[in-house]
Amino acid sequence: MVAALAVAGLDAHVPAAVLGARSRGGSTAGHSVVAVSAVARAQGVRRGMRRRQAQERCPELALLDVDDARDAREFEPVAAAAETVVAGLEVARPGLLLLPADGAARYHGSERALARELAGAVAEHTGYECQVGVADGLLTAVLAARQDAVVPAGEARAFLAGRPVGDLVHAVTDPSGITAVREAASLWWRLGLQTLGDLAALPAAQVRSRFGDLGLWAHRLASGQDVRPPARRRVEPELVVAEELDPPALRVDVATFAARRLAERLHGLLAARGLACGRLRITARTEDEELERVWRTDAAAGGMSAARITDRVRWQLEGWLTASAAGRGRPGGPGAGSAVPVVAPIAHLALAAEEVAPAGALQPRLWGPDAGEDDRARRALGRVQGLLGGDSVLTVALQGGRAAHERVHLVPFGEDAAPARDPALPWPGALPSPAPADLLPDPAPARVLDDAGRDVLVDVRLAMSGEPDVVTWLPGLPGQPGQPGATEAVARRVVGWAGPWPLAERWWSAGDGKRRVYLQVVLDDGRGLLVAQSGGDWHVEAVYD
Repeated sequence: MVAALAVAGLDAHVPAAVLGARSRGGSTAGHSVVAVSAVARAQGVRRGMRRRQAQERCPELALLDVDDARDAREFEPVAAAAETVVAGLEVARPGLLLLPADGAARYHGSERALARELAGAVAEHTGYECQVGVADGLLTAVLAARQDAVVPAGEARAFLAGRPVGDLVHAVTDPSGITAVREAASLWWRLGLQTLGDLAALPAAQVRSRFGDLGLWAHRLASGQDVRPPARRRVEPELVVAEELDPPALRVDVATFAARRLAERLHGLLAARGLACGRLRITARTEDEELERVWRTDAAAGGMSAARITDRVRWQLEGWLTASAAGRGRPGGPGAGSAVPVVAPIAHLALAAEEVAPAGALQPRLWGPDAGEDDRARRALGRVQGLLGGDSVLTVALQGGRAAHERVHLVPFGEDAAPARDPALPWPGALPSPAPADLLPDPAPARVLDDAGRDVLVDVRLAMSGEPDVVTWLPGLPGQPGQPGATEAVARRVVGWAGPWPLAERWWSAGDGKRRVYLQVVLDDGRGLLVAQSGGDWHVEAVYD
C-alpha cells in the first residue's frame, strides 16, 4: 500500500485501496481489495471486499491498480534496511518480512530491543514506519506485528484462540488465495467454528479429510505452528558448467564421458562454496535442436555427488538420443543392432545447478521425512536406476483429469517433469475429494444389486432403479485376501453410498465419446469402493481405505 501511494504521489492521509483480480474456479470473477491504507481501514474498508462494497464504506476512496513489480521494487529498500540488523530474511510478500528472531534477539539483548532496532533501521534508511511482531508461528507473528506485540514462547495458541477465523487471511502470501481463504472462513463460521481456537480444537486428520490441504494449512496456523521454517532471503547465483564437444559425440558413452568431467567440475564448485542445489538442469545441443530437462535433487542431504549427477545425465542422454535415433528412422545405419544407439551428433553439453542455497540452510528434523530414514530408500532407488536405467523406477505425480486413473502421472524417479495436464486448472465433472487409496490397473467387473436382488441401473436422467444394497465382484481387490484362480464372486453388503455422478466426455463425438456414472459405496467391512456404470455394466475402478 505504501508503494502504491508513493508511486501515485498521494499523501498518507488519503484513503486508498489497491484492487486486484479476484480468482474463482480458475477464472477472473472481478476485482477485490488486496491492500488498504490506514485511513481507509479506519472507515471500514477491508482486504477481500469488492470494489463497490469498499466505495460504499468510503466514497472518497482512491482506487489504485495492483502492480507486483512496483511493490517489489519499492519494498526492496525496506528489506535492505532490515538486513542491516538481521543477516538473512525472507520476503513473504511485498510489505511482509519474516526472519528467525532467536539469535538476533540474544545479540540485541531482548526481542523488544530487536524490534526497536528493526523499526529504527527502516525509518533511518527509508523514512517509512514499520510494525514488528515476535511470536511462534507465521500467523501469530503477523497478528502480533499489527499490534507491535511480543508473544512469549509457547503462548501462540492462547494468543490466537479468541480471534475470528477470518484473521487467517493475514497469513496469505499469494493475493490469488485471499478469496479461497475468505470463503473457507465464511463456511467455518456458518458451521459454528467462529474462532481460531474452535478450529484448532478439531483433530487435524478430520480437518484435512473434510477440507483438504487448505483446511490442514488453516488448522496448523490456528494451532500456532509454522507451515515451514522461514527461508533465508540470501540468494546464491546459479552455477553453470558447459563444454563444446569437438568432434561432436555420436554415441551415448562418448557424451557420458564428457558429462562425467562436467559433473565433477559442478560438484567441485558446489563443495568449494559450501552450497547445495535443489534442481539440476541438463542441456544438450545437436546440429538441429536444443534439448533440456530438469531433475530434482535432494538439497536437504547436500545435493548429488558427481557420480549421481553423471548417472542422471547418462539416463537423460539415453532417453533423448534413443528417441532421436528412432525418430530419424536409422534401423540400417551405422551401429545397427548395437546396444549403444547412434544418433545426431551432440555438439554442446551443459549442466546448471538451480535453486542454489547454503548447504546448511535446510535443517533436518529429529524424525520425519527429512530425518534420514528416507535416505536409504533414495540410495536404493538410485542404485536400481544405475543398474536398469532411468525409466526403471517410476514415481507417481498428480496431473489434471476427471476420472481417478486419469489423474495419475508416472515419471522417472528424480526427474522434475511437468504433467501432461495441469492439475491447477478446473476439471468440471471431476470426482470429489478425497481420492481413492488404490487404483485397479484394469476395472473389475461387478454387480450392484438392490434389496430385492435386482441390478441397479441409472438412466439418462440419473434416476436409479433402486438403492444399492449388495455389491458383488471376483476376488483380488486390494485389501481382500483371495486365492489365485478363484472364480466365485464375493458379495458385500452396502452400509452407505453417495452419487451418482455423471461424466460425459466428448459427448459431441459419436465414436470417441465416453459416458459413465460413478457411485461411492461403503461396505460392511469398512472399505469403500468407487464403482462406475457404462453401457449398463458396473465395474470397480478404485478402493478407498
